[in-house]
Amino acid sequence: MSEQRLSVFKTYKLYVGGKFPRSESGRVYEVTDSKNKWLANAPLSSRKDARDAVVAARKAQGGWAGKTAYLRGQILYRVAEMLEGRKDQFVREVAEAEGLSKSKAAAVVDAAIDRWVWYAGWTDKIAQIVGGGNPVAGPFFNLSSPEPTGVVTVVAPQKSSFLGLVSVIAPVIATGNTAVVIASEDSPLPALSLGEVLATSDLPGGVVNILSGRTAEITPSLAAHQDVNAIDLAGVEDDVLAKELEVAAADNLKRVVRPQPVDWSADPGTHRLTAFLETKTVWHPTGSLGASGSSY
Repeated sequence: MSEQRLSVFKTYKLYVGGKFPRSESGRVYEVTDSKNKWLANAPLSSRKDARDAVVAARKAQGGWAGKTAYLRGQILYRVAEMLEGRKDQFVREVAEAEGLSKSKAAAVVDAAIDRWVWYAGWTDKIAQIVGGGNPVAGPFFNLSSPEPTGVVTVVAPQKSSFLGLVSVIAPVIATGNTAVVIASEDSPLPALSLGEVLATSDLPGGVVNILSGRTAEITPSLAAHQDVNAIDLAGVEDDVLAKELEVAAADNLKRVVRPQPVDWSADPGTHRLTAFLETKTVWHPTGSLGASGSSY
């Protein structure tokens, strides 16, 4: 006769600076599935948690941006490998979060992993699209190259808990930025599990920081934060809140990607890659020595 085991419930935590802290407030909130069945308690992040996440993202940004584009691509590909190895877990969590059958959830997870690989492949190619030599009138080389904006706040999509999540995180870090991510308010578990994958990949701590909680509570302080350089409002569904966040972001001239309807299963294009890039242009003399046209 076999003994009945006790249930071992998973404790979900935030992912900040490569570690898994609980919310500093000690608060949690109930996460339920599409049929209102309890799934887990998720950390209810505070504004202090958000500030800590920005500090971690800023600390990691220089080192991440300083890595070669090829190496960033290899690290992102490693994340995809880890996702593939934990696919069954994500299929279950996506099915529960979005009310999908197992087969449909598996298709969503496959698409999310493929999307991550797709962005991994862009890391050392995007410069060819948005950079290059510029024709100028004079004996100069004029070269433009993309550079990361810096620390980016990402409000993840509310309904697409995994494919949409990947579609907004991957382009931010592929181009050398670091991210503070606010997970889907009602379906945060795939995002919090993604933090576990990132922690066991080669991604440096602080490059991605994941918070769960109330979007309307966390986002205002991040939109106004002077050390955040850009914000993606993909998951803000309240038009009034979106406008307030845009106004707050203007105080230090943050780049803002405004919320709009998106089919996350469609070809993502490159617009989210280029949304958080700055262009650096360098002038250099060609070496002409005079009217004779001689040069070195």
